[in-house]
Amino acid sequence: MRPDWIKPLALTLASATVGYIAWSGHALALPVAIAFPAFWSLARNRRTASAVSAAYFLAASRGLPQGVAAFYQSDIWPGLILWLVASSGFVFVHVALWSRRSGAGKALRYTIAMVLMALPPFGIVGWAHPVTAAGVLFPGWGWSGLAAVTAGLAIMTTRYRPAAAITLVGFWLWSAAFWTTPDIGRGWQGVDLQLGNSLGRDTSLARHSDLVTTLRLQRRPDVTTMLLPESALGFWTPSVERLWRQQLAGGDLSVIAGAAVVDAQGYDNVLVRISATESEILYRERMPVPGSMWRPWLPLIGKSGGARADVFANPIVSVGGQRVAPLICYEQLIIWPVLQSMLHDPDLMIAVGNDWWTKGTSIGAIQNASTEAWARLFGKPLVMSFNT
Repeated sequence: MRPDWIKPLALTLASATVGYIAWSGHALALPVAIAFPAFWSLARNRRTASAVSAAYFLAASRGLPQGVAAFYQSDIWPGLILWLVASSGFVFVHVALWSRRSGAGKALRYTIAMVLMALPPFGIVGWAHPVTAAGVLFPGWGWSGLAAVTAGLAIMTTRYRPAAAITLVGFWLWSAAFWTTPDIGRGWQGVDLQLGNSLGRDTSLARHSDLVTTLRLQRRPDVTTMLLPESALGFWTPSVERLWRQQLAGGDLSVIAGAAVVDAQGYDNVLVRISATESEILYRERMPVPGSMWRPWLPLIGKSGGARADVFANPIVSVGGQRVAPLICYEQLIIWPVLQSMLHDPDLMIAVGNDWWTKGTSIGAIQNASTEAWARLFGKPLVMSFNT
């Protein structure tokens, strides 16, 4: 007889491998995640289900410790602690809903787990959600594709998993053979920067002038709206507004860029739109990065600071008569912001990030892959702008 530890170990290692490959930063690798519910359902007890869930999540989010260390310019330990804490929600949900019973009951339980990890509060750390693979498996299918992959993932927990796996792999191979990246919005242009951690911190006149020069040099003839990364403008003040409107005077260019709006209680991470004639705060981030930006515990201990989370606010914004779904940085890694925006059927998606701290990790590539997958699922043009 085989020792009792062999199957749990095999399931755990297989789950870690799936998490590592699926979330390697390549969009076409996302469907590997469809194997996770099968491993979860094959666990014989809650201890094994816990190990399988933790292995998947930790492998998928493996870049977090290094990224946190770079962000705070510290050693690896704060990142390791956050890595383990972040996994606790995913593990708790999947262990609590695991059951020895097989069949439709287990499929329903896994479906509930998927929903819980997609919506707040658990969805706040709902990274590496297998449902993201819908955009690769069923590009252009929209909500029908999302429903199909949800059903397929649920069936992977039952004895019909071989049929589900064969079907989903077939769609995967077909999609891979004809895969194309999302179209770029007509009249739009995203500008990537390589300014490291100085972006948003260097607020000098020279920096703002350099950004305007970069836009002028890179602008294509047919472009009327250009996109700059998160934090590109630093603090949004009346002086910065006047400076940019003066720089854009005499032209028809509209610029959308990241900035921070600060008050005594904290700040909003926003996108602003500027032209020669007007400016406005276009979008307030719905879900800033928990811990480093969003710190909801501060008011409880009598302190102020941190970014505000406008959790279900402004899912779409209007730019030049177009309905636009914005996603800032962390919102590209979780589920509900993009789905909430898609409920309003936007004309295109825009995605920005200030990803200098992810250098040497897979985090930035995962953001891109996830966002591309959602844009392909709903058939939306996508404009992106990142700083590295």
